[in-house]
Amino acid sequence: MHASSTLTLIAYCLAIAGFSLVGGLLPNWVKMTHTRTQLVMSLVSGLMLGVAFYHLLPHSIAMAGSAGAVDSAVWWLMIGLITMLLLLRMFHFHQHDFSSEEHRHHDHHLPHEHPHAAHRLSWIGIALGLALHTLIDGVALGAVMLGESASGSGAAMAGVGVFLAILLHKPLDAMSITTIMEAGGWNRSARTLTNLLFALMCPLGALLFYFGVDLFAASRDVVVAASLAFSAGAFICIALSDLLPEVHFHSHDRGKLTLAFLLGIVIAYGIGLVEPAGVHHG
Repeated sequence: MHASSTLTLIAYCLAIAGFSLVGGLLPNWVKMTHTRTQLVMSLVSGLMLGVAFYHLLPHSIAMAGSAGAVDSAVWWLMIGLITMLLLLRMFHFHQHDFSSEEHRHHDHHLPHEHPHAAHRLSWIGIALGLALHTLIDGVALGAVMLGESASGSGAAMAGVGVFLAILLHKPLDAMSITTIMEAGGWNRSARTLTNLLFALMCPLGALLFYFGVDLFAASRDVVVAASLAFSAGAFICIALSDLLPEVHFHSHDRGKLTLAFLLGIVIAYGIGLVEPAGVHHG
């Protein structure tokens, strides 16, 4: 492991935890309008898709370095996609509409019930689902840093695509949990504690994977390659089956939302151009 990769990962973890904490506190400070939320979701959808195809999948194939690398990567990608789809179906944990007025104006388009109808304990299912999801995000970040460390590219830009996709997504997730808790009548201290615990989940997953993968010794590269492809499948599932359908239920602002989605893909591709040389090659 390169010392610079380890330091970069720790910096990423601190930033993700910080952004997640701010996301959970945001409803106390500023009103997230319906359109703003949809624009962020569109951008993150494009970014997650781009990161899956331009970063995670190529890293996985390069790390495997065997004749069957592509077949193996595709299998793990499918397993990751199906796993995340089952998590989404089981916990139905993304509820990303935080505005009350505009929600009423558009509720005939939306698949989710109004947050203020939330049962007092409904946040537990959402929090559990999001905790599992954010641990998978952490594994993706830890795996991509290991992959780039193994390729000898322990520079400051290593893993930045995966980092950005997670960084921009976590505040929305944290807002989901605290908004549902507030609607269920939980006090601010309970919401703050839950928000803090959630903020630590992704760094926990990343650091455990990054430092724990050496336990697999000889099969370390195979485990990292499989984890990268699995994470690619999870990212694709989140973008296509969760974030995008929620956005495309809306007939309004189609132009702006589509441009935000395409911008996310362009950013993901652009990051690949400035990442360290050799990242996608075994």
